[in-house]
Amino acid sequence: MSRQSISFTKPNDEWLKAQVDSKEYSSKSELVNDLIRQARKQQVQIDWIRAKLEKAESSGFTIDSKESILAQSKSLLGG
Repeated sequence: MSRQSISFTKPNDEWLKAQVDSKEYSSKSELVNDLIRQARKQQVQIDWIRAKLEKAESSGFTIDSKESILAQSKSLLGG
């Protein structure tokens, strides 16, 4: 695992410390890695929705219902 040195604004540093102090995470590094994992997971959903929209826009229509598209997007997030 590579080591990095990063700086946080005071409010962000205080929030990170509060999360670690509450025992939600064992370290700031663990918390930052979790936040990055969450952002990467969200990006997968955004990319999928973007691809669906581009395909629908280029074809002029989609046969999927709003409910179907929503269900598919939620399933990507495990919800």
